[in-house]
Amino acid sequence: MIGIIANILCVIAGGILGALFGKKLPEDLKTKINSVFGICAIGMGINSIILMQNMPAVILAMILGTAFGSLIHLGDAIQKGGLALQKPISKIIKSDTSQTEEFKSLLVTTLVLFCSSGSGIYGSLVAGMTGESTILLSKSILDLFTALIFACTLGFVTVLVAIPQTIIFFSLFFMAKLIFPHTTPHMINDFKACGGFILIATGLRIAKIKEFSIADMIPAMLFVFPLSGLWERFILPLL
Repeated sequence: MIGIIANILCVIAGGILGALFGKKLPEDLKTKINSVFGICAIGMGINSIILMQNMPAVILAMILGTAFGSLIHLGDAIQKGGLALQKPISKIIKSDTSQTEEFKSLLVTTLVLFCSSGSGIYGSLVAGMTGESTILLSKSILDLFTALIFACTLGFVTVLVAIPQTIIFFSLFFMAKLIFPHTTPHMINDFKACGGFILIATGLRIAKIKEFSIADMIPAMLFVFPLSGLWERFILPLL
């Protein structure tokens, strides 16, 4: 649970610092820091992928999970949720820029990034299953500076994003505790590897290298459990 609390506090701290001092940061520095965020996310993903036990099961989970997410338009649903949250938040903010399209677009991006990113969901589930907070603690460091950069434009509204983030992450944390007793160590490692692929996609998106639909990939992290278990129980004995 410490990883979730740290992540939330870092978003709040970054939002406050960015709102107070963000205008003093040069634009060139903001761009370069975003690129570093992307590379760090990719590195975190690679570190998770090397734990993979059953590659065919993980790859199949990525394909089927992403296809399922696309078919139910999960990414669109999350974006609509961000827009729905944007309306009451904008009423709180009295800034002249709070009604501009740029402001609304950035606010939705912030909500999606902090509340439903691959690393956040993956990290919360891992923390709930194993008690390991490495992913969330690493994400907390990135989110501290990400919130600071976003708050340069959004102001103190960035701090309010921590509210839905708290609800989502703790819900995933406690849900994972229910799933964990029905898994094996190899299934957990395959789950971490699946999350690693999503982390790499997240890093590429942050660095503006490739615009992956991260939200549509999220179901893969649920598909990987049964597929990994079925692979080990029925397929491997035949090989």
